[in-house]
Amino acid sequence: MASFLVLYGTGEGQTAKVAERVRDALVGRGHDATAVDAADSESVDVGAFDAAIVGASVHRGTHQSSVRSFLENNREALSVRPTAFFQVSLSSATSDGRERAAGYVDELLDSTGWNPDRIGLFGGALRYSEYGFIERLVMRRIAKRELPDADTAGDTEFTDWATVDDFAA
Repeated sequence: MASFLVLYGTGEGQTAKVAERVRDALVGRGHDATAVDAADSESVDVGAFDAAIVGASVHRGTHQSSVRSFLENNREALSVRPTAFFQVSLSSATSDGRERAAGYVDELLDSTGWNPDRIGLFGGALRYSEYGFIERLVMRRIAKRELPDADTAGDTEFTDWATVDDFAA
């Protein structure tokens, strides 16, 4: 079986949950899979893996700088093996936001010169319990505008886990 690197950048933890789900699905299929937070990726040797899956979340229209740096620094190693990218964002949780979500992916790939073989877009989560006062107010306002049916009273998850499982398969 193959060895997979599942590297991710996360803000409040939803992308880490998705990465762990992908890793667990790969292990369940008999593969060796290692999940690594991009913030801790300085010593990761992409060449030690048969394939790589990279995930990032979007905050304020940008991905984690640690993911961007990883892609720039490992572009050559990634280009000679099967790769995939997944993005976690609130934009992906709505049909109106999917074009915006795809634009975030396009910008990242254009700026890093990386071309993954497969791309997945997954809805994120609102983690009001992790936000400061101002960010909580801003995020509630955005949620009411973009996700009018969403419960803004507490933390809410928008990830479609069946779609994540299909991506991992």
